[in-house]
Amino acid sequence: MHSTKVSHLALVAHNALLLRNVSPFVNALHRFRDYGGNGPTRFGHSSAPTNETVVIRIPQHMQRRIENAKELRGKKKIPTIRAGKLLIQSKNTEHNQSAGYAFGKFEQTTLSSKGWKHNKSFGDYFIINNTKSVAPFVTERQQEESVKEGKAIEFGQLRINKELVQTLNMANITHPTTVQLQTIPKVLKGNNILCAAETGSGKTLSYLLPIVHKLQLDKSSEDYIENTRTLGCLIVVPSRELAEQVASVSRFLCAPFHMLTKTVGGGRGIGPIKTVFRKGPADILVATPGALIKALRRRYLDLSTLSFLVVDEADTMFDPSFSGMLESILLQTNIARAPSETKGPGSKAQLLVVGATFPGGVAEVLAQVTDLGSMVTIKSKNLHLLMPHVKQTFLKVKGCDKLLELQQVLKELQHETRGEEVGAGVVVFCNKASTVNWLGYALDELRVKHLRLQGEMPSAVRTGIFRSFQKGTVDLLICTDIASRGLDTSRVRLVVNYDCPESHTDYIHRAGRVGRAGGVEEGEVLSFVTHPWDVELVQAIETSARRRSALPGMKSAISKPKAVVEESQE
Repeated sequence: MHSTKVSHLALVAHNALLLRNVSPFVNALHRFRDYGGNGPTRFGHSSAPTNETVVIRIPQHMQRRIENAKELRGKKKIPTIRAGKLLIQSKNTEHNQSAGYAFGKFEQTTLSSKGWKHNKSFGDYFIINNTKSVAPFVTERQQEESVKEGKAIEFGQLRINKELVQTLNMANITHPTTVQLQTIPKVLKGNNILCAAETGSGKTLSYLLPIVHKLQLDKSSEDYIENTRTLGCLIVVPSRELAEQVASVSRFLCAPFHMLTKTVGGGRGIGPIKTVFRKGPADILVATPGALIKALRRRYLDLSTLSFLVVDEADTMFDPSFSGMLESILLQTNIARAPSETKGPGSKAQLLVVGATFPGGVAEVLAQVTDLGSMVTIKSKNLHLLMPHVKQTFLKVKGCDKLLELQQVLKELQHETRGEEVGAGVVVFCNKASTVNWLGYALDELRVKHLRLQGEMPSAVRTGIFRSFQKGTVDLLICTDIASRGLDTSRVRLVVNYDCPESHTDYIHRAGRVGRAGGVEEGEVLSFVTHPWDVELVQAIETSARRRSALPGMKSAISKPKAVVEESQE
């Protein structure tokens, strides 16, 4: 009992000491309660503790802010499903997102590919559904004009030569795309142009139509001397395949006027280049930079009479592998700095730079030959956005299963297009030439007819292969990114990324092989995601789709170069 009493007394003493230490805080709390609820009291008075509950009232606007913060932190599920079509369709239905919902700029997105770096994610997938049936660059401006004038604009309303319009009508090309409506009038006025538009939007016709029109006007003028031909337009492109394609369009447009178009490409030595210029200059020359530099060094052509200089596929042409040669070509051309300099005797050349992205260093190169402030920039509204009229599927698959998945996809597409007269074109992209060859051998074993196209092949062979694919001789083309830039693939219905692209730019160009102006409808893109480093690219694409924003790191404009300040050495 004694020990118990001692323990009890010690406990009482300890509690008394605690009450003595915290009593100021308790008294302050009661003063706050009395002041807020029962009116002010004397602060010197120490009231005894009571059993009343202390209530702290929070304003409603603060409560709403707390709830919103919880939603953004993922503590409360954000409803992304609304009535209507799905934009994102995932294997896990909780990650679905309707087309009527878009995540905010600072809103945390829930990604279907969030856990794709884990080995257990193989077999997962998500689909970015097409929300439009027709490409926006075809219908957007036409719908606006239809509302204003009661009918859509035709090429004849753009003050183009009537024979050119008739030539277009023969090819069933009657209405210009958005980029053509914006570019053609500016070129006709003599402006230097910087055109940034998505792939497949009709950029080739946007510069060829006004060029052919103006060259024909020059030939019909009184100052023109008959039986003389001078180089009027130079078009610089990165590959021989693209040069042949642009030249074929040019020949089609120039046929009524008996104007001559020639091509010069690399990979064949100096002999074929000399043969091209031996018979005299052409009205329009389409050339690759390497072959053009060889011709300029041997003085096979003169750029002093040039009226137009076009740099097509600018994102590739200003790449370090071509920028040095392109800079040399620009410096040898007398380029106008204002529209007034493109008219009359002694006129200078118009500069047209066309592409989807513009890498760093473009401003520094162009500033040496023209005034950047006078260049007219034409930028597409949907530039660097995922194409809303193309269905895009991403499948997490093991490397050993990709061939079987590809075979299954080809069988399904063949079954869907069995009754059609023309087979559906399929382009399969690989990152390396060795992968193209290996996949080709594997498809040979499976008795799947196909064509292979990669950079290690001679240029003449590549040109013949791609031409056979365009004509529909074979429906399956296996290739590297050499076929992703600028080439016309209007008959392609499916693009398969057998290897995931290495950058957002590569993905944009690969996906641009379907859904092109004048091409087949219902185009699709299928991407196999295998490696952990592929997942980061896919997550960026999915985030852009959910937010309806542009892909990160894509440039579409040039800025004036910074002045170089030289420090004096004392």
